[in-house]
Amino acid sequence: MKVTSTEFLKSSFSENDWPIGSLPEIAFMGRSNVGKSSLINSLLGVKGLARTSSTPGRTQSLNFFLINRKFRFVDLPGFGYARVPKAIKSTWGEMVSSYLAKRSQLVLSIHIVDSRHEPTKLDLQLHEWLEHSVKPRLIVATKSDKLSNNELKESLGRAKRVFSKDRVITFSARTGSGRDEIWRTIESALADFNH
Repeated sequence: MKVTSTEFLKSSFSENDWPIGSLPEIAFMGRSNVGKSSLINSLLGVKGLARTSSTPGRTQSLNFFLINRKFRFVDLPGFGYARVPKAIKSTWGEMVSSYLAKRSQLVLSIHIVDSRHEPTKLDLQLHEWLEHSVKPRLIVATKSDKLSNNELKESLGRAKRVFSKDRVITFSARTGSGRDEIWRTIESALADFNH
């Protein structure tokens, strides 16, 4: 996919704020500090479009980006960060689950996990929810460059056991490995939507 234009559209805190129109959307979700913004920036070849932060849990709204004027990336708030106030945690659940349940133009959910760690209870809950909602999804295991080949093989095996029905792609923002494969999955989801 050649990315010719990327534009930050808006941050939404409620359903009334979601962009209107029927452009297909790809949603990115995962625990705080899992490398979500780095993945989005790497896919788009833009530094700093999705804000990366050393403080996990910074994204607390749904952030919509218009790509090539043809489809949107949606950066969902990272979940499970301890220091986020309880009120925000419960709003997160509502905001995200209502988006995932109601958004008819959602063509692909990209669930991001850290390849260095076991999937957490929250990862498993999100995965179960996505399975239950029967939406197309992809698991991306980030930070793969931080593992040796053997560790990566082991981590991938573990992810495939846990997320048995799903495709798992390992990715590194530093080396770009996995980037093309993720784009191919996105392109095929977009093609399915447009038919």
